[in-house]
Amino acid sequence: MKWNKSAKEGIVIAGGQGAWSALTQLCSPQGLFVDTLGTLYVADSLNHRVMRWTQGAKQGTVVVGGNDEGAGANQFSNPIDLSVDRHGNLYVADHWNHRVQRFSIE
Repeated sequence: MKWNKSAKEGIVIAGGQGAWSALTQLCSPQGLFVDTLGTLYVADSLNHRVMRWTQGAKQGTVVVGGNDEGAGANQFSNPIDLSVDRHGNLYVADHWNHRVQRFSIE
Protein backbone atom coordinates (compact mmCIF):
# COMPACT_ATOMS: atom_id res chain seq x y z
CA MET A 1 0.00 0.00 0.00
CA LYS A 2 1.08 3.53 -0.71
CA TRP A 3 -0.15 6.35 1.50
CA ASN A 4 -0.06 9.87 0.13
CA LYS A 5 0.39 12.70 2.61
CA SER A 6 -2.90 13.44 4.45
CA ALA A 7 -4.60 10.45 2.77
CA LYS A 8 -7.40 8.63 4.53
CA GLU A 9 -6.82 5.37 2.66
CA GLY A 10 -3.92 3.67 0.86
CA ILE A 11 -3.37 2.77 -2.78
CA VAL A 12 -2.43 -0.81 -3.73
CA ILE A 13 0.70 -0.60 -5.90
CA ALA A 14 1.72 -4.28 -5.97
CA GLY A 15 -0.20 -7.52 -5.51
CA GLY A 16 -3.66 -7.36 -3.97
CA GLN A 17 -4.93 -10.07 -6.33
CA GLY A 18 -4.78 -12.96 -3.88
CA ALA A 19 -1.85 -15.12 -2.77
CA TRP A 20 -0.42 -17.09 -5.66
CA SER A 21 2.31 -16.84 -8.30
CA ALA A 22 0.85 -14.81 -11.18
CA LEU A 23 2.68 -11.58 -12.08
CA THR A 24 -0.18 -9.64 -10.43
CA GLN A 25 0.14 -11.58 -7.16
CA LEU A 26 2.43 -11.92 -4.16
CA CYS A 27 2.60 -14.70 -1.59
CA SER A 28 3.91 -13.58 1.79
CA PRO A 29 5.76 -10.43 0.69
CA GLN A 30 8.58 -9.58 3.06
CA GLY A 31 11.29 -6.94 2.52
CA LEU A 32 11.05 -4.17 -0.03
CA PHE A 33 13.09 -1.39 -1.56
CA VAL A 34 12.05 1.67 -3.59
CA ASP A 35 14.68 3.20 -5.88
CA THR A 36 15.04 6.88 -6.84
CA LEU A 37 12.74 6.38 -9.86
CA GLY A 38 9.97 5.00 -7.64
CA THR A 39 10.44 1.41 -8.82
CA LEU A 40 9.39 -1.05 -6.11
CA TYR A 41 11.33 -4.27 -5.44
CA VAL A 42 9.69 -6.91 -3.22
CA ALA A 43 11.01 -10.14 -1.69
CA ASP A 44 8.10 -12.45 -2.61
CA SER A 45 8.92 -15.00 0.05
CA LEU A 46 6.69 -18.01 -0.61
CA ASN A 47 7.04 -17.66 -4.39
CA HIS A 48 10.85 -17.77 -3.91
CA ARG A 49 11.50 -14.73 -6.10
CA VAL A 50 12.15 -10.99 -6.15
CA MET A 51 9.58 -8.91 -8.04
CA ARG A 52 9.81 -5.41 -9.53
CA TRP A 53 6.96 -2.95 -10.15
CA THR A 54 7.55 0.26 -12.06
CA GLN A 55 5.29 3.20 -11.23
CA GLY A 56 1.77 2.64 -12.56
CA ALA A 57 2.43 -0.97 -13.64
CA LYS A 58 -0.53 -3.38 -13.52
CA GLN A 59 1.78 -6.36 -13.01
CA GLY A 60 5.29 -7.00 -11.82
CA THR A 61 8.27 -8.69 -13.41
CA VAL A 62 10.48 -11.35 -11.88
CA VAL A 63 13.94 -9.87 -11.30
CA VAL A 64 15.62 -12.98 -9.85
CA GLY A 65 14.44 -16.36 -8.62
CA GLY A 66 11.05 -17.77 -9.53
CA ASN A 67 12.65 -21.11 -10.47
CA ASP A 68 10.97 -23.11 -7.73
CA GLU A 69 12.36 -23.41 -4.23
CA GLY A 70 15.95 -24.60 -4.05
CA ALA A 71 19.59 -23.90 -3.30
CA GLY A 72 20.80 -23.22 -6.85
CA ALA A 73 22.39 -19.91 -7.85
CA ASN A 74 19.10 -18.92 -9.54
CA GLN A 75 16.85 -20.16 -6.72
CA PHE A 76 15.74 -19.07 -3.25
CA SER A 77 14.16 -20.70 -0.26
CA ASN A 78 12.01 -17.99 1.30
CA PRO A 79 13.79 -14.70 0.50
CA ILE A 80 12.90 -12.34 3.34
CA ASP A 81 14.73 -9.07 2.77
CA LEU A 82 16.63 -7.14 0.14
CA SER A 83 18.72 -4.07 -0.45
CA VAL A 84 20.28 -2.28 -3.41
CA ASP A 85 23.64 -0.51 -3.32
CA ARG A 86 24.77 2.56 -5.27
CA HIS A 87 26.38 0.35 -7.94
CA GLY A 88 23.08 -1.33 -8.86
CA ASN A 89 23.74 -4.58 -7.00
CA LEU A 90 20.76 -6.31 -5.42
CA TYR A 91 21.39 -8.19 -2.16
CA VAL A 92 18.85 -10.84 -1.13
CA ALA A 93 18.64 -12.46 2.31
CA ASP A 94 17.72 -16.07 1.47
CA HIS A 95 16.26 -17.30 4.77
CA TRP A 96 16.14 -21.11 4.56
CA ASN A 97 19.31 -21.35 2.46
CA HIS A 98 21.13 -19.41 5.19
CA ARG A 99 22.84 -17.08 2.73
CA VAL A 100 22.89 -13.64 1.15
CA GLN A 101 23.17 -13.50 -2.62
CA ARG A 102 24.26 -10.57 -4.79
CA PHE A 103 22.87 -9.86 -8.27
CA SER A 104 23.56 -7.08 -10.79
CA ILE A 105 20.26 -5.47 -11.83
CA GLU A 106 21.63 -2.61 -13.96
